[in-house]
Amino acid sequence: MAHPNRTANPPEAGGRTGAHCDRELDVRGLHCPLPILKTKKALSELSSGQILRILATDPAAVIDFQVFADQTGHALLSSTEDAGTFTFHLRKR
Repeated sequence: MAHPNRTANPPEAGGRTGAHCDRELDVRGLHCPLPILKTKKALSELSSGQILRILATDPAAVIDFQVFADQTGHALLSSTEDAGTFTFHLRKR
């Protein structure tokens, strides 16, 4: 695997949202469906209202995370792209 799955507890989400982030999930280098599957697992370890920041490189992730949020009731707070890395902020329902 080119980019190992990493998690951390950064104090800030950064980017344009400026939102607090409770956990970060790095799924760069992974392709559908792995980013969503790893996101489901990470969200299962968070409490309601906590925010997960996801870093991905799969262009399909933009649509995948929007659909995932719509279907699961989690809130997609932001979706940004910078130099080929997509950053998503999801609030657990």
